[in-house]
Amino acid sequence: MKRKVLIIGGGASGLMAAIMAAREGAEVTILEHMDRVGKKILSTGNGRCNLTNLSLKPEHYRSSQKLFPMKVLDRFSVWDTLSFFDGIGIITRNRNGYIYPNSDQAASVLDALRFETEHLGIKTVLSCQIRSAKKTKNGSFLVESDQGTYQGDCLILATGSKAASVSGSDGSGYELAKAFGHTIIKPLPALVQLRCKGTFFKQLAGVRCEAVVRLVSDGKTLAADEGEVQLTDYGISGIPTFQVSRYASQALDAGRRVNAVLDFFPSKSMEDTRAMLKQRKSMLGYRPSGEFLNGVLNKKLAAVLLKQAGIQPDRSCAQIKDSQLESLTMQIKKFEVPVTATNSFEQAQVCCGGVDTRELRPDTMESKLVKHLFLVGELTDVDGICGGYNLQWAWSTGAVAGTTAGRI
Repeated sequence: MKRKVLIIGGGASGLMAAIMAAREGAEVTILEHMDRVGKKILSTGNGRCNLTNLSLKPEHYRSSQKLFPMKVLDRFSVWDTLSFFDGIGIITRNRNGYIYPNSDQAASVLDALRFETEHLGIKTVLSCQIRSAKKTKNGSFLVESDQGTYQGDCLILATGSKAASVSGSDGSGYELAKAFGHTIIKPLPALVQLRCKGTFFKQLAGVRCEAVVRLVSDGKTLAADEGEVQLTDYGISGIPTFQVSRYASQALDAGRRVNAVLDFFPSKSMEDTRAMLKQRKSMLGYRPSGEFLNGVLNKKLAAVLLKQAGIQPDRSCAQIKDSQLESLTMQIKKFEVPVTATNSFEQAQVCCGGVDTRELRPDTMESKLVKHLFLVGELTDVDGICGGYNLQWAWSTGAVAGTTAGRI
């Protein structure tokens, strides 16, 4: 008699778990509450699906248990992932370590996964609202839904987090995990934009520039990252902002003040920037000071920085005082603004927090509390930085859980 594996959630980790369990000979059923599986996959990598990344290091993942992510990734590696997708017909392209399907279409990845589930005879129940999940006295699992009751020998929770609920991640999995006795570390938005205080942001909306984003709280640096920053009418966005945002989420949630310190000229030191500005004053003294930073920074950004430094645009550059020049140096290298909030879960790509990984076995993702219960993907207290790391977490956790469940 075939082992029955139930999977709640048909996202990346759920689909991977289903395929691996079915390949082990199990009878697999996916219960998905959206009208189709894999919706979030379609939005990854701006619709191109950044499948994984060739550089997998501990610093690419964040968790309350720092060693946990790599233990899982050692069990199902990036090379295992590439082999898996090659086996279901996805040719990949390497862009400086970032791996994409050669089609540059996330839809082709989802289609390949769907085709494989159909080929393996995996049953998928769509628009299925879960009411409860429990383990019976005889050791099997019962899942009650609006479409009936399902029984299985193993249960895999692959429900996702609270991020981007439009794609199906509504946070319902946390309650299911809690019902089985698991501890939930408070989920907060991660890989998300930051809302900042400052009337000048409306003037800066749409500006993109190379910068370092550094978060500071209580005089200590929480995190920093460099890359293309996007300035918005409410604050800051872009990859560097996303990379550090989880630390702002946690500090703000703890009631701490957080400031973002932006370095708009990361290629030069403070001293070199100061010398460069002095040279420009000497060389371009005849120009109006409103044009002092022309060719150095974006015009919108330059206008704001000059104003913040107290430099009047209608005077000549020669009239800029040394104190104003010093202030401008600081504005360019240490532009500091209070962070008032992150954007909501709706705008977040992932969450920090989730099921405490101390309660999971890293080699299988099986619960230490409930035998034959597995918890995978974003539901767990692991979040990766941008660059394919969160999808790799989904593939790895889904694979080890599915393989184990299929063999029980």
